[in-house]
Amino acid sequence: MKVTENQYDKSITEEYDYYNITYETSDICIKKNAIQFATAITPIIFFIIVLFSCVGNTLVIWVLVKYENLKSLTNTFLLNLALSDLIFTFGLPFWAYYYMYGWTLGDPACKAVNFVFYTGYYSSIIFLTVLTIHRYMAVVHPMSVVMSRKSVHCYMTAILIWIISLCAAIPQARFNSVVHNDADVFMDAQNNSTTAVLLCDFAGQINWKLSSTYRQNSFFIIAFVIFAFCYTVILGRLLRPTSHTSRKEVHLIFFIVVFFFLGWGPYNVAIFLDSLISWNISPFTDCELSKSIDYLMYVSRMVAFSHCCLNPVIYGLLRIL
Repeated sequence: MKVTENQYDKSITEEYDYYNITYETSDICIKKNAIQFATAITPIIFFIIVLFSCVGNTLVIWVLVKYENLKSLTNTFLLNLALSDLIFTFGLPFWAYYYMYGWTLGDPACKAVNFVFYTGYYSSIIFLTVLTIHRYMAVVHPMSVVMSRKSVHCYMTAILIWIISLCAAIPQARFNSVVHNDADVFMDAQNNSTTAVLLCDFAGQINWKLSSTYRQNSFFIIAFVIFAFCYTVILGRLLRPTSHTSRKEVHLIFFIVVFFFLGWGPYNVAIFLDSLISWNISPFTDCELSKSIDYLMYVSRMVAFSHCCLNPVIYGLLRIL
């Protein structure tokens, strides 16, 4: 369905009234350029990420299964981290399609893709956090990790992490659904026009949408604090001349974690700032600032999602060196 500028302005006004959002300017905030930017660039980037992630993480899993000792907690969790990245990657083709055409795949697919996607996100964070804690314990309290080296403990911990990740992703499946919203338009690259689309979102569930944002932020912040503390202590121990710690293993986990936080940090800032618009907090109700946050969201999302294809590169380089 094609929409005119008047229809577009009217639909946006209705949406802002629904969410109780009032811009400080008297004009309706038109975000057409930001949407066109996202629709033109995002699908291309996502398809590139999918290609490299599928190849890279499959190779990592193959190497770990064939050549490494999976009784080691580090290798077991690296294997699960690669699985997390693959699960996360499986959602990207659907999001690429969504940016181009809207959500025409139905309500069950909307719920399923969100559930799988966020399961991959949460499991990645938790596995990286546990890997960091394990490295900390191995360096600072080496005798305390003797029992954790047993394979049964590795597998039980991995199962527990997957259960927590699945539970954290349940609200995404429960409250995301397909809605028709003329206020959001996507760019039709072929005829340079705008088209109203079906959305896969927390329709009419603004509180659950905000809680989802803050849940993502909380997971990220807690993991970051743990990482900062553990590696500050580890770095101090490694600088000692008498240290016998495996530096290659520490470096591997360190770089994987650093790239994860560098990738996901800006995106977590962006979704937090975006949530402030829903609270009608000044100056975030300003139209131009809102547009800037949208651009930040689109760019930081592409950077964040690329982390799943960088982990195999880091793993490969540090294994070779």
